Amino acid sequence: MSNQETKLNQYARQILHQVSTVISGKEPVLLWVLTAILARGHILLEDIPGVGKTTMAVAFSKVLGLSCNRVQFTPDVLPSDITGYSIPDPATGKLSYQPGAVLCNLFLADELNRATSRTQSALLEAMEEGQVTVDGVRHKIPHPFTVIATQNPAGAAGTQLLPDSQIDRFALRLSLGYPRVKDELSMVLNRREGNPMDNLTPVLTAQTLAELQDQVAATFLHEQVAEYAVALVDATRHNDYILRGASPRATLSIVALAKATARLQGRDYVTPRDVQAVFSQTVSHRLQVSPKATGSGKSVRQILKDILAAIPAPSLS
Repeated sequence: MSNQETKLNQYARQILHQVSTVISGKEPVLLWVLTAILARGHILLEDIPGVGKTTMAVAFSKVLGLSCNRVQFTPDVLPSDITGYSIPDPATGKLSYQPGAVLCNLFLADELNRATSRTQSALLEAMEEGQVTVDGVRHKIPHPFTVIATQNPAGAAGTQLLPDSQIDRFALRLSLGYPRVKDELSMVLNRREGNPMDNLTPVLTAQTLAELQDQVAATFLHEQVAEYAVALVDATRHNDYILRGASPRATLSIVALAKATARLQGRDYVTPRDVQAVFSQTVSHRLQVSPKATGSGKSVRQILKDILAAIPAPSLS
């Protein structure tokens, strides 16, 4: 293990420790968020209001040393609020670009499913290409760049779930859920002397995080492990319980998250076990189950578990 790899693990421990002082008892979710950020993936948090989605995102931005913008999405938020707009410069007579909220390192799209489809679509180019286009001119978004979006669950007043084309652009869909009683008590007691958010200090800079992301991307992927990831995704497209399987973008997300998982475990190569560890979490929100699954009571997680059991993992010497 190289010194840099050891440093990544040290950074990860410090980051997760600090964020856990603000979000108590949700260590597995926090680890998934960090894994996605290291893999350059975007994250969708789907949960009821008030459980700490926004707090968690802000905490990560502070600890990672990232510039962070937040937009509370409502039907009157315009695409230009996200991408920016041009205004005439009286001095030169030329158009001057005014950056939108998305030009930052970590963009928090709060309650994204309250916005109009046109405004939601304004995020797509930014998430996929790391840029926005205003009046025919492209503007690069700062690097690194991560979107953490929240949406209220189905049935919440004034909302509709994001369309499949947008859901597919998120590497992970996570849920915090209600805290356990002891964790909620810890949250209350931790705030007796002020907000613990005020005590968070940067562990990284944006430049350091970008270097760690480059390191993760360079993690060795054996061809047989890549074939295994492809075979798992392909199996979702030929399953009686799945109406629509996962896209090639899902395959790329699996590989990226598997690389991040390997690095967090101190390895510079991906194993089949890394792929297995991220497969269900990466794919579950991208699938549409068939009526047969609904009628038989088969959950998405159970279907994916069966796929993992049916596709043999490669034995690497």
